[in-house]
Amino acid sequence: MNFLSDPVNFIANWLNTLLVNIGLSQAAATTILTFIGAFLVGVFGFSLVIFTIWLERKLYARIQDRLGPNRVGPWGVFQTFPDMVKIFTKEYITPIGADKVTYNLAPILSVSAVLLIWAVLPFAKTIVGSDVNVGVLYLVAVGGIGALGIILAGWSSNNKYSLLGAFRAVAQIVSYEVPMVLALLVPVLLGRTMGVNSLVNSQVVWFVIMSPIAAFIFFTSSIAETGRAPFDLLEAESEIVAGYQTEYSGLKFGMFYVGEFLHAFTISALTATLFLGGWRGPWAEQVPILGVAWFFIKAFLVYFVVVLIRISMPRLRIDQMLNFNWKFLTPLALVLLVLTAIVDKGFFMIIPGFNISSTLIPWIRAGVHLVLNLAIIFITILLLKSHPTKTVQVVAQPRPVAVAPEPPASVIS
Repeated sequence: MNFLSDPVNFIANWLNTLLVNIGLSQAAATTILTFIGAFLVGVFGFSLVIFTIWLERKLYARIQDRLGPNRVGPWGVFQTFPDMVKIFTKEYITPIGADKVTYNLAPILSVSAVLLIWAVLPFAKTIVGSDVNVGVLYLVAVGGIGALGIILAGWSSNNKYSLLGAFRAVAQIVSYEVPMVLALLVPVLLGRTMGVNSLVNSQVVWFVIMSPIAAFIFFTSSIAETGRAPFDLLEAESEIVAGYQTEYSGLKFGMFYVGEFLHAFTISALTATLFLGGWRGPWAEQVPILGVAWFFIKAFLVYFVVVLIRISMPRLRIDQMLNFNWKFLTPLALVLLVLTAIVDKGFFMIIPGFNISSTLIPWIRAGVHLVLNLAIIFITILLLKSHPTKTVQVVAQPRPVAVAPEPPASVIS
């Protein structure tokens, strides 16, 4: 094993040998290394948030024709640190009547749920926290903990706006979980596995090419799960103050803040892993450290799209959001899942009858699934066009016009 091509496993093996040589059993050495790995992933996640907060503010500014952070450090890159000090030194407030245990537990659940996702994400062929053989199921289960944190925060705050935010969280996050899980089953069908690293290994042709509809549904549902624009109804300032975060301040509010930014990047990493080939790229199998570079390049490209959508889309109404989920995304995901299963089964029943090279089979299979997806898109567009759109109801006729008030007589004179 070469340090330059695979430094992580090189250091892990060196530490393992060192611990065994000082008298520890192999099981104890493995346990210590597992804890060290989990600690490093947690530190890396929090460090990543510091960078993504700066990056997102800079992107916001550039898109809005502003400079953004530009005072603290070169290009304002250290601006996040004084912001962190400000949040950490603010007063901690616990409202009267709040359920203190649940109230304080909710921010921890919110952050830990996102960090747990990173445990099964493969950064490279040989760099993965835990290669669970039911990794996709694990991702769905862990994602539910974050929703639980939001619900507990709203319920325990003893505030009607917080409770309304929690109700919206139930309606939104649980609803969008349905199409997201259905979309996740498509790569599971195509890859014939539920292990996340195994799914990356099976992407000779990226799943976004084989099933662009599944990638779209997963990506859209994931944005809704983060509660970001245009799905930011959980903390709609003009309607329910700050939703479930209304009664939080200081470090507790900061943990929700960190959880949101980390979640936004995590869904980008998940999309890159499940649909864009993850760490796969030129020479990534021969030099595993290159896989890390490919993984983060793809994740940051998806993250740029997440930021672009957040800054350019208006907030949906709650009825529009639920209609979009139950009347469009969920039926589309169901149809796609059923047809993908049928077509894939039929493909592997028919293909042995033809004398085709094994290297060509993945590409032919990808072409068949791409045609299927294009056909579904075409039929969906036809159905949407045939559906009559509601005209906007005029509430007053003639339409009210704002008129500037007359200046006072003293000003005229």
